[in-house]
Amino acid sequence: MVRLTLGILAVFLAVCGVSSFVLLGVAIGTDYWYIIDVSQRDGSSNISLSSTSGLWRTCNSQKQCQPFVNPFEGGKNITDTYRQLLKMHGTFIVLLPLSMIIMVVGGMMGFIGLLARAYLLLLMAGVLLLLGTLSTLTGVSVYMAYSAAVFQEALCLAEQRGVNLDVVSTVFGWSLVLAWLSGATQLLTSAGFLLACRITTKQREELEL
Repeated sequence: MVRLTLGILAVFLAVCGVSSFVLLGVAIGTDYWYIIDVSQRDGSSNISLSSTSGLWRTCNSQKQCQPFVNPFEGGKNITDTYRQLLKMHGTFIVLLPLSMIIMVVGGMMGFIGLLARAYLLLLMAGVLLLLGTLSTLTGVSVYMAYSAAVFQEALCLAEQRGVNLDVVSTVFGWSLVLAWLSGATQLLTSAGFLLACRITTKQREELEL
């Protein structure tokens, strides 16, 4: 019965682990984290102002993309607000790829632990993947705060220049949704490895009896 439970758990962990890695990889590599739509404005010339943004670049409706400013490049003649935005940008572009690295290391450690019935490896994998979950969710949360701050800064600049942005609509895209789903599946994977620790402990207790 215990072996059957571990076998089913191993399949569950494999599905969740691969899913979380693929979801986050697709999210990081696509440009639909944040969508700005100005197509409701009068005049076809304004349609090109609509854009989609990812972690690394922003693209207009004609699929012409521009990379973001490198957040790790130092600058002296910048405002405190802009410096804070650069720090936020640097935070999420470090945390999200770091989470993928943690998933690979934790996943390998966990499945070796399952094969060897090694309690310590399973425990370390569960804790490591829990940290990976925290890294993913923190990165996504920082990105959401960053996007809101950038849009508020744009509103202030537009107000100073007398530009009307009432017809501009913004929404978070499906890339961000994939990142959230990746965080959820990472959490399930972490919980699964911690559950495997408990099952392994019970197995050893039964063998000793």
